[in-house]
Amino acid sequence: MSTVVLLGYDLEQPSFRHRMRTLIGTLDAAGWQVRAERFPSGRYGFRTWERRSLLREADVVVLHQIKLSAMEARLFASFSRRRIFDVDDAIYVRKPRQLGDAPDDSRWRKRKFAATCRWVDVVAAGNDVLAGVARASAPAVMVLPTSIDTAAYQPTTATAADPPTIVWIGSPENLVYLEMIRPALARLTTRYPTLKMRVICSRFPDWPLINVERIAWSSATEAKELAAAHIGVMPLTDDEWARGKCAFKLLQYMAAALPCVASPVGANTEAVIDGFNGFHARTVDDWERHLEALIRSPELRARFGASGRAHVESRYAMRTYQARYLELLQRLAAGSSAD
Repeated sequence: MSTVVLLGYDLEQPSFRHRMRTLIGTLDAAGWQVRAERFPSGRYGFRTWERRSLLREADVVVLHQIKLSAMEARLFASFSRRRIFDVDDAIYVRKPRQLGDAPDDSRWRKRKFAATCRWVDVVAAGNDVLAGVARASAPAVMVLPTSIDTAAYQPTTATAADPPTIVWIGSPENLVYLEMIRPALARLTTRYPTLKMRVICSRFPDWPLINVERIAWSSATEAKELAAAHIGVMPLTDDEWARGKCAFKLLQYMAAALPCVASPVGANTEAVIDGFNGFHARTVDDWERHLEALIRSPELRARFGASGRAHVESRYAMRTYQARYLELLQRLAAGSSAD
């Protein structure tokens, strides 16, 4: 029986849940022994030394979003047989602190990212942008897009008779991106007074001129809450941090057969095909125009929604992601190249 250790800073972090925990059932069924373990931040070198027995016992170790210093990366490699660096964010820069700020272009972060790439067997990147950065240092790179189980999402139940509802789902630290479309939403609300901006999160914006519908996020109810909306949105700034994001909320919207409006940044451009399953919006006027077109036309929403669900099933199917990851792990455990 082969053993894989899945390491993450926070096992409840959305990216760990979507990329690592979704593999466990598939690996169990294939006869693998799986251990998901928390890896502490900081304490470079000591944290690896303390886990040397765990690393030696594993056939493959997966570092999810964990950057190692050059010295620690060598130490880590000396204790482990095969290693994967799994990345689905631009963790080689720091996220901007405020909307409009540039990402913190830290040499230390980039050196750690490069060192980790250099001392693993393969980097599993969530999108082409991340893969491109990793290729400068990694011996091998595979693009394994963050994927979704569409069976867990029901197509939208919202009707033309319901108040028009735009939805955004995400983490509190990403609420700042909604400020980009606030002026468009305010103008639309003057023309469509029943318009709702549904926010599924643990914090919520306080916008007096916009009807913000506050929905507390829960893994048990998120699919149902998405299905009660008409349109999904994902605004982003165009910077190095945002270009590395994997557009997971767009996959959720499409799984719920919602048409999408998104900033054409990074993986958003692969998830939303302009004019096919949604619209790209670069300016506030674009956001207003595209959202209004979808508010006014149930037929357009239905066409884009059906196209989006078909797109996510063909390109981002969870079963394909699981099968490709399992194949990669099997090759590494057998001592074969990741190429």
